[in-house]
Amino acid sequence: MVPFNVAPFVGEEFEYIKQAIEANKISGDGRFTKLCNKIMEDRFKAQKVMLTTSGTSALDMAAILCDFKPGDEVILPSYTFSSTATAMILGGAKLVFVDIRPDTMNIDEKKIEHAITDKTKAIVVVHYGGVACEMDTIMDIAKKHNLKVIEDAAQAVMATYKGRALGTIGDFGCYSFHETKNYSMGEGGAILINDPEYNERAEILREKGTNRSKFFRGQVDKYTWVDFGDSYLPSDINAAYLYAQLMHADEINNNRLETYNAYLEAFKPLADSGRIELQHIPEGCVHNAHIFYIKLKDLDDRTKFIEYMKDSAIYAAFHYVPLHSAPAGIKYGRFDGEDEYTTKESERLVRLPLYYDIHKEKRDLVIDCALRYFMA
Repeated sequence: MVPFNVAPFVGEEFEYIKQAIEANKISGDGRFTKLCNKIMEDRFKAQKVMLTTSGTSALDMAAILCDFKPGDEVILPSYTFSSTATAMILGGAKLVFVDIRPDTMNIDEKKIEHAITDKTKAIVVVHYGGVACEMDTIMDIAKKHNLKVIEDAAQAVMATYKGRALGTIGDFGCYSFHETKNYSMGEGGAILINDPEYNERAEILREKGTNRSKFFRGQVDKYTWVDFGDSYLPSDINAAYLYAQLMHADEINNNRLETYNAYLEAFKPLADSGRIELQHIPEGCVHNAHIFYIKLKDLDDRTKFIEYMKDSAIYAAFHYVPLHSAPAGIKYGRFDGEDEYTTKESERLVRLPLYYDIHKEKRDLVIDCALRYFMA
């Protein structure tokens, strides 16, 4: 059997978890939480990084920090996970979906300005599969219209755009460390704050509305409730698990790229012949091998392919059903312009098994089985 995903594990996680327990500090903002924050700040040249309980809660924080008012609108792609949208709803915004680019499955930067109204307050970009959106154009649009930019970089840890880490380009960036991601803490995430003006409010928001972080730094002699907040601090046990992987970040990245490149070499002839399409990596973008997908002719072709692979105990998977067609998408948002690619492309896409330390034998099984389908 070849599973679709296996949570990453480098072998040092147990030792760091043991250290967290022995330190008698397993709640939030312990030693390993701070270490993870610092590693990411240094590695990604991020102004401020805070671990959160999930990528969803990082998005929640970003939406709340944007301070949306009733009636405000947020532009985002429909081809994304529900968290991207629900966080904006929590912040009080109405959703305005726009079409995607078929080559990257990212928001089409050329469709954004048409969707802007006098109610628009932010653009949410999703770096699908760890491949960057066209951020120069998007940031120019945001500056022109005085809009906030939130990067949903849940899949994009270690990926870059023109040398800059994804998540550090917009006003806020959001990472996920769910078990399905390249680096994991089981459930977890991080918010990246690129303007220090938001640091203090983010700390208060993350600490149940209190100035507890300032108290622990000795900046106040007691802490108190000062604003709206919630509990977005992960356990230090989870952070200890993540710390082991961040210490091996390049090893994990290179290992995933090895599998990605093996798939790419195997399936490129099919793409060259027009039988399938492969993920496009634009110039200036460095991806992180988060996923490897192919696009088949249509929904029927994809369904047959998934069943064919499953018959050989190989688990391939489709991805998002466009949010604008979901009941909540209809309730909380609208689609601006024409759905030229979002639905059509989503129905063609299938992801192959890709995870850290996948054995070469299993990788070759995936390749051989997939090639047999296309030769049948």
